[in-house]
Amino acid sequence: QVQLLESGGGSVQAGGSLRLSCAASNSGYNFCAFDIDWYRQAPGKEREFVSFIGRDGSIRYADSVKGRFTVSQDNTKETVYLQMKSLKPEDTAMYYCKTGNFRCDWTTFRGMDYWGKGTLVTVSS
Repeated sequence: QVQLLESGGGSVQAGGSLRLSCAASNSGYNFCAFDIDWYRQAPGKEREFVSFIGRDGSIRYADSVKGRFTVSQDNTKETVYLQMKSLKPEDTAMYYCKTGNFRCDWTTFRGMDYWGKGTLVTVSS
């Protein structure tokens, strides 16, 4: 069973920083490496892409966060971090991580997306 658990959200003032974490796991397997997307959804708005980090180290950002957010992963490739700096009120949203491509032991899994429950980021002006 795949589980994604986000943490690190909170309330900060504009210009502040937060670091979000996404811990991924797949029960029954010893070693997994995940491609992880970060998405966010602000109240009344559609969910939007924020960032991606692949098992191969590839990285992408939405234009709205380039230069302010940095995505990274730990050596196990089971925890991904989203360092957010120079936060703006428009960054206020629920932040989710998602995976749809991962490798556990010697098996590659594709074709189904798994989402975490999200962590709330609130940026005040």
